[in-house]
Parts: sequence; C-alpha cells; structure tokens
Amino acid sequence: MKVSDAKIIEIPKITDRRGNLSVVEEFKEIPFKIARAYWVYDVPGGESRGGHAHKELKQFVIALSGSFTVTLDDGTDKRTILLNHPYQGLVIETGIWRTLDDFSSGAVCLVLASEVYKEEDYIYDYEEFLKYKKCLK
Repeated sequence: MKVSDAKIIEIPKITDRRGNLSVVEEFKEIPFKIARAYWVYDVPGGESRGGHAHKELKQFVIALSGSFTVTLDDGTDKRTILLNHPYQGLVIETGIWRTLDDFSSGAVCLVLASEVYKEEDYIYDYEEFLKYKKCLK
C-alpha cells in the first residue's frame, strides 16, 4: 500500500437545530468489518501518538473533537493530513507507518479498527518497517 491510497471519507451529517448527528456502518462508510474501537484523548502538548505500522489491520480515524495531524509513510513517500471535522474520517490501509501529532486542546481521536489487538501485527521500529516493506516488493 502507498500513502496515496489513504483517503478522506465524508461521513453523513444529519443537521438538526438540537445538535448534529453522524453515523457510520461497516462496509458502508467504513470499508471493512469493525473488530475494535478505541479513542485517544488528553494528549499533552507536543506529544505524538502512533509511531508504528500494521501488517494486517486497517483503520478509520476520526477527529471527534478538536484537531490533529496524521502523517503517513509508505517507506518511499510521506503525506500529512489534518483531521478537524467529526463528519470526516481517514482510511489507513495496512503497511503504512502512521504518526498522530499536533493535538489541539480537548482533541479526541476515534479509531475504528479491522482487527482485534494482536501484538504480532504491530511494527514499532522504523528500520524494521522499511525491511518489511522491501520484503513485500
């Protein structure tokens, strides 16, 4: 996979004077079966999250509140995407190194994942990631 494969998907937004509502469903807005959901919040200023890649897992990342940047790296190219709308999500395919940075105060990052947590699916070392990518070619 390449960073160019990452795409922003518009999530349906139902506007109501009482407050807006958005909803996602697997295989509709989310292009995979959802096996796990988690969220990141209260990230101190200057801190990063992520800093790894996955061999199998795909992710759909949403800024539920506030904003943050997602930097994607496929071993050749890099791409940085600002997430700052709760009605948009970013699809991250397998084999992409990702880092989340620049969290605004009060930012909440929701991640919908295609797999349950499996330690062996993670690549935490960037040099190992580059070796893994070369093996796939």
